[in-house]
Amino acid sequence: MGAFVLCLFATLVLFGQGGPGREKIKTLKVAFITERLGLTSDEAQAFWPVYNQHEKEIQRIRRMERVEIKANLMDMDLLTQSEANELLNQLMELEKTKQDLNIAFLEKMSTVISPKKTLLLIKAEEDFRRRLLKEMQQRRKGGG
Repeated sequence: MGAFVLCLFATLVLFGQGGPGREKIKTLKVAFITERLGLTSDEAQAFWPVYNQHEKEIQRIRRMERVEIKANLMDMDLLTQSEANELLNQLMELEKTKQDLNIAFLEKMSTVISPKKTLLLIKAEEDFRRRLLKEMQQRRKGGG
């Protein structure tokens, strides 16, 4: 991994992840993906708007999951069978929407960048999540 991205990870660890931490993570992710995919400037111009729009849509659905579904799971004992059925149907609908969005995203992305770079994107996102989780775990061990 490039020195720039390693430096960004170190910055994240040093400054924590309060409110501004989310922006730091986003900046780190952009650098990580850009480096991993080796995007040309033309590819980057086409890639980032599609990528960012997809991220926004997925975040919207995750927020709905938290607000509408998971909050209600806290009071499971109070749910009637009918309410549980409705909640399960909402969850399945959100999962289907997420899956449809992901499929549409991959289809579009493979026309914006090559199919090989699209596959590299999937791997880069997974690698980024894994590395970020590892950094956070190490930070908790060192800081706790």
